[in-house]
Amino acid sequence: MKKSLLVLAFAASFALSGCADFKAERLSTAEGDEKAMSITDEWLVTDSENTIKDVLRQLEKHKTFQRYLNTLGHPPKMFIAEVQNETSEAYFPIDDMNDEFLNEVSASGDFTLIDAKARDRILKEIQYQNDGMVKASDVKKIGKATGAELLMFGAVRMNPKTLKGKTIKEYTVNLRLTNIETGEEVARVRSKTSKYSKRGGFGW
Repeated sequence: MKKSLLVLAFAASFALSGCADFKAERLSTAEGDEKAMSITDEWLVTDSENTIKDVLRQLEKHKTFQRYLNTLGHPPKMFIAEVQNETSEAYFPIDDMNDEFLNEVSASGDFTLIDAKARDRILKEIQYQNDGMVKASDVKKIGKATGAELLMFGAVRMNPKTLKGKTIKEYTVNLRLTNIETGEEVARVRSKTSKYSKRGGFGW
């Protein structure tokens, strides 16, 4: 009987020591993302932020794009189409990435953004104003909207690979800038990010 109790006590002690290694921590979003980046294959907010910054850095050094800017002589008027999710992951946070991209481009001050999503609403409002529902001095006229000079569009892709028993997800974010008037490609940039997850020896 004593022997059985001793074995049970030892087993309980071992189980508790194994669980003791698992701790729930309260972290800020930045701290949580930084920690998670090294242990998860999921795409995080920080991944989007780092990718967009990398893309903008590449554009600063892109010779063809810089020549285009010098010829243009003013911040290009850019229409940003949505970056498409072409990964196999239905829950990839593509909306967050698109929002982050717009935020960073707007904050850079290097472009004049044409608000694609607001266009239909703006047109409806102008039509409403011109239907006689608004006093004449406040009516906005059709034909004064700013036209875009560049169109930016792209896609996110993911290629899974297995290395030493680990599944690695290789993400690529591919973006293109095209001159709307001529159809000529002004720039093409790609940012790569590899993600993988680590598992503990006991599966905790």
